[in-house]
Amino acid sequence: MAQVLNRMGYGLRKVVKPKPQKKFHKPMISSTTSKNLSRNQQTSLKLKPLSMDCKATVNIGGYSRGGKTRGDNQAEGHDMRCTEKYTPCGIIDEDSGQLFYINFGSSSYKTRDFIVDTLIKWWKTMTPEQKQDTELIQIKVDNGPESSGVRTQLKKRMVEFVDLLNIPIQLLYYPPYHSKYNNPIEGCWDIIDQHWNGGAKLVDVEVMLSWASNMTWKSLYPILSLSKTVYQKGISLTKKAMKQVESRLQRNPLLPKWDILIQPL
Repeated sequence: MAQVLNRMGYGLRKVVKPKPQKKFHKPMISSTTSKNLSRNQQTSLKLKPLSMDCKATVNIGGYSRGGKTRGDNQAEGHDMRCTEKYTPCGIIDEDSGQLFYINFGSSSYKTRDFIVDTLIKWWKTMTPEQKQDTELIQIKVDNGPESSGVRTQLKKRMVEFVDLLNIPIQLLYYPPYHSKYNNPIEGCWDIIDQHWNGGAKLVDVEVMLSWASNMTWKSLYPILSLSKTVYQKGISLTKKAMKQVESRLQRNPLLPKWDILIQPL
């Protein structure tokens, strides 16, 4: 059968990974889930729509990027089990399309605490005028295991973050297998991959940050930070503690797991 296919001109080819579109349309879920707010609130509040996601863990060492590189820097041909790893977490403004913040976590775990701490660091980079001009933060994230709406530690930290800002936050989750093609932050990760796959050998943290700082999104350079905090996995709340947290959450009756509004005290 293989010989027949070869004679007919058929052959094996590598499946090309689809790239996310540069221009994204707001998903249908955003218009549906906005029913949590009253009509007067929707017209009066100044909305700050954000897109947030974590990228795959980046290995640091001679075998980084699969052992492939260009130039005089020879990469290692075998994985020597490098222990230094970093996880990028990015935040982008959907209205302006500007990449605000990328936080590189030294821990290889995408924990809920790491996600909320990234939001806190991003908020500190905002100017006083931008903070004053924000009355509602709308965050669109994927429905992955680290950021799912059923995670107890994430909801607890988000409630604390809302009280710290004194600004309501609305969490909107993409349906399964939709975030890759609709979440604008995925386009930023594609640009970083193009930089690194072009032959970069990520031998240390300085090289990783240097390549990430050279990328541009909408002709702007990102704001980078490096976190050395080691986060613990498997943190969850008890049922008694979750009752207090759940009382602060306003879930959409139609999409209780995908649309959550948190009001400050």
